[in-house]
Amino acid sequence: MKISDIKIYTVKNKVPNRGGPYFTFLKLITDNNINGYGEIYGVPFRPKVVEKMVEDIFDRYLIGQDPFETESIGRIIYSSNYSQHTDLSIGGVLSGIDMACWDIIGKSVNKPIYKLLGGQVNEKLRTYTYLYPSPDKNGKDPDIIFGNPEIAPERAIDYQKQGFTALKFDPVLPMSAFDPRQLSLKALDNAELVTKNIRDAIGSKCELLIGTHGQMTTSSAIRLAKRLEKYDPLWLEEPVPPENKYEMGRVAQFTSIPIATGERLNTKYDFVDLFNNQAAAIIQPDLGRIGGILEAKKIAGMAEANYVELAPHLYCGPIAAAANIQLSTCSPNFLIQESIEKMDGFHAEILNKPILWQDGYIIPPTEPGLGVELNENIISKNLYDGEEIFIEMVNKPIVD
Repeated sequence: MKISDIKIYTVKNKVPNRGGPYFTFLKLITDNNINGYGEIYGVPFRPKVVEKMVEDIFDRYLIGQDPFETESIGRIIYSSNYSQHTDLSIGGVLSGIDMACWDIIGKSVNKPIYKLLGGQVNEKLRTYTYLYPSPDKNGKDPDIIFGNPEIAPERAIDYQKQGFTALKFDPVLPMSAFDPRQLSLKALDNAELVTKNIRDAIGSKCELLIGTHGQMTTSSAIRLAKRLEKYDPLWLEEPVPPENKYEMGRVAQFTSIPIATGERLNTKYDFVDLFNNQAAAIIQPDLGRIGGILEAKKIAGMAEANYVELAPHLYCGPIAAAANIQLSTCSPNFLIQESIEKMDGFHAEILNKPILWQDGYIIPPTEPGLGVELNENIISKNLYDGEEIFIEMVNKPIVD
């Protein structure tokens, strides 16, 4: 069995665009007509450029390859142009390719991927969601509500009633290209008030996840953490930018709140630095960026040896979600899985069979491979032809 062809789909998400404005999928096809799907997350270029990147890697390295050779394929792509240090671009491309190869492998032996990576450890996967606002009459999100001390608790109650036992929010948005910054007293006061009001609204039956995005300096992050400790969050995420693991480790030393990070890291070597600096109690690798399933399984094992728990990141489409589910199902140190609400809406519409979410948990599939198939009829009607970058920061300093 050899890889013979590829198809790439950039799919426009539907309003309110939960998980991003579009999703980048690929399909590898073998010479015996087994298809494998993958997804690429957050490559910092316009979609048409990303599609050309995928085509270039496919032409150079994948035609005629055995999809079972995921280690060799990954090493060759990783070492492209004598680099041996992926950036977020080639890391994303490699991620989609690796997912698709594992999907093919699972289908060829009629087993879910988790059965090939140690077997099923977790029968169901606890999930959390961001606090998204209630869509307006046009289906759009009116405003980000994370920093609103009146509306955020109301939405937290809504999600708790749906069955979620953990909720994430960022009380110090926005995030800027000029961060990290020292939060003002006004910003600190508001972040504490939002957290207090949510905790008061939902009590102790729901975990609070402080989902910051590297906005703070080390000293500012410590100041915020000291204020929030009394509300017992499950984690404080990316309190400082992810490049400097030593400084993140300093934050961890000065707070009882577990530190979580990993969505913007893209090699196992990044995570080695994280562990060596004791910078995180919880890791959040993004399988659409980290190099795919094989690399993520290695990182999960490294984390396990350091008593660090696993909480895969998700802010994209359902194929990356399916890859997360395969990893989480076979990982003993799994903690919780990020979910785009209940994995319903457009995330369900573009699959032949949606991901199964029940009472706050995802139920791992028993179907072979990733366990999901894209509905290519729906996809063909929702192709994206715009030039938007997936996520943009504010391009000026933030003055609180």
